[in-house]
Amino acid sequence: MTVKVGILGATGAVGQRLIQLLEPHDQFEIAALTASETSAGRTYRDAAKWRVNTPIPDSVADLTVSDTTPDDVPDDVDLLFSSLPSSVGAAVEEGFAQAGYIVSSNSSNWRMAADVPLIIPEVNADHLGLLEVQQDNRGWDGAIVKNPNCSTITFTPTLAALADFGLERVHVATLQAVSGAGYDGVTSMEIIDNAIPHIGGEEEKLETESRRLLGEFDGAEVSLHDVEVSASCNRIPTLDGHLENVWVETADELTPEAAATAMTEYPGLDLPLSPDPFIHVFEDDERPQPRLDRDLGDGMSVSVGGLAESTFGLQYNCLAHNTIRGAAGASVLNGELLLDKDYL
Repeated sequence: MTVKVGILGATGAVGQRLIQLLEPHDQFEIAALTASETSAGRTYRDAAKWRVNTPIPDSVADLTVSDTTPDDVPDDVDLLFSSLPSSVGAAVEEGFAQAGYIVSSNSSNWRMAADVPLIIPEVNADHLGLLEVQQDNRGWDGAIVKNPNCSTITFTPTLAALADFGLERVHVATLQAVSGAGYDGVTSMEIIDNAIPHIGGEEEKLETESRRLLGEFDGAEVSLHDVEVSASCNRIPTLDGHLENVWVETADELTPEAAATAMTEYPGLDLPLSPDPFIHVFEDDERPQPRLDRDLGDGMSVSVGGLAESTFGLQYNCLAHNTIRGAAGASVLNGELLLDKDYL
């Protein structure tokens, strides 16, 4: 089965990654691209300033970009991937859901809404059951599913692997790549020879989204996990790949060896973009590193190293590619899950 899909906000950084991942995908066919009014009516080749490290696919380059409204997207499109700015995402995505479209969104709006599933498929696929709750609550024929913040996606799978040891407290410090801010988010004069020790709103996302992802779905709502999470987020001059330092305190004894086994054995899914292994554990304390390890599993793996005991329980470092696993790849993987669970 091939599903026709569209991309909302197709000319931006995440939109370009979505095209890179979707164009060769066996299950999805790109049938619609939308962008702002200034890009609508132009071919994608002319509208997009292409910056991804592979050429614009020929099948996409000559597609005409349309306005980001339901009236401008063909009726036979079954799934939309949204990379819209959160400032416009809420209203626009709601309009598409009301019009009957299923939206797999990377935008930050509504991630913590009670009836909107926030999903990492390998962690909490069962939360997708919130879609029925959402449609009943809102009277929509369509629906919206979200993937988390790119830094949340990096460390939360490692916590899921350790959940059986009784998660109590987590401290995380992030070293985030400049691509996470978008092409125009951080100027070269700000970041070269520098590090920025605060990213507005980012700490709260890590602290709340992780607890929701690890929470229990009872068929009607998701209860937040009771683990305490504190975060400090920093921007550093790497291009791609968020590196994070994590300290975990658990109710039960947790040795580095037991943690390595739990993470290595934590299962992926039988979906095209879900890597095997899902979590790659290095024995080398100097790994993972963004430049060396962000492309593991075609950019969809989470990698871990530096497992050690500390005065704050277990300490380790983890890494994921922020625009693939942390953004576009996460949305596509959610699309694969929607298809696998017969929501399309």
